[in-house]
Amino acid sequence: MSVDDFWSSVHRVVTGAGAYITDERGRALLVKPNYRDHWSFTGGIIDEGEHPAQACAREIGEEIGLDLPVGQLLTVQWSHNLAHIPYALVNFMFDCGTIPADTPIRLQAEELDDYGFFSHEEAKDLMIDFAHDRLLAAARARQTGELVYLPPAEGGLIG
Repeated sequence: MSVDDFWSSVHRVVTGAGAYITDERGRALLVKPNYRDHWSFTGGIIDEGEHPAQACAREIGEEIGLDLPVGQLLTVQWSHNLAHIPYALVNFMFDCGTIPADTPIRLQAEELDDYGFFSHEEAKDLMIDFAHDRLLAAARARQTGELVYLPPAEGGLIG
């Protein structure tokens, strides 16, 4: 087998990076993309040449107009058989700190319609299940200091 044939046969994944940001009351910052029905974290697909923390910082700046430090890796989640994605998705969630709830947010108008700070219970009604699982795991990881690997999520839309 040639090197080109080998690499063309290797399984591919899409990688994403998300930001776990909370306010002083512990509510999670979520954004409402204009291209899907559910809310999610600030974050997105990792560009070629970026590592996950760089992508997270870039997405924070692009999506909500903030320059926040990207801290500890909190969760890793493998998802597959997702609607509209031909490959599995590996998502890295980073601790990007706590900000005051009245921090001025500048939304990326091309992609986002709204944002808000939500309790874990409120977020459950806004997010798809495996993204909400990631939210709970990120909160737990922030408290314990231990990285959480989530069980594979299957089906549904991107979280």
